Amino acid sequence: MTSDEPQRPDLARELIARATESAAHRAAHVRGQLDAVQLGRARHADHANTKVLRRILAEYDWPGHCLVGPDAARAAWSIALHSDYDPAFQRAATTLLGRAVQDGDALVQHWAHLYDRALVTSGRDQEYGTQLLLHADGIELCPLRAPESVDTRRATVRLPPIAVAVKAMRRRYAPDGSADESPTVVLAGAA
Repeated sequence: MTSDEPQRPDLARELIARATESAAHRAAHVRGQLDAVQLGRARHADHANTKVLRRILAEYDWPGHCLVGPDAARAAWSIALHSDYDPAFQRAATTLLGRAVQDGDALVQHWAHLYDRALVTSGRDQEYGTQLLLHADGIELCPLRAPESVDTRRATVRLPPIAVAVKAMRRRYAPDGSADESPTVVLAGAA
């Protein structure tokens, strides 16, 4: 085994498969392509993914680059990020991811996104401006603590200025006129 190969390729495959399926569900949801049954299945998948990640965290700590490789580490982050129904789990995952960042085994940008998401799902203002609400008519930044210094905080976690990130998200999620006008709100992350 080379040093570039993950220690647990089996976990890597599982995390990537789960995150890929969930990402497809979220993309369909944003485009208004999920009926109530499909939306229920997507929520069930998020719960199942959280359960699997919880087991992995209990056994291995954060599944970082050494254990599962960069792609699966990103998948684990995505699963934790979308565990909105379980704020306590998100906070615990944030702590473990933070330790992995300190050990050089995970990306600080992932930690910042998860930290913000855990704050938002707990009803608090975010720190780094990574979380946005997607509406049928555009996007809106979730409440932000001390907006005047957000770019300074973003720089410490290697994120671009907030104006650049919001502009990119607006381009990515620009209403194209094909979405229905229902007040669908989805929490999304901005780089």
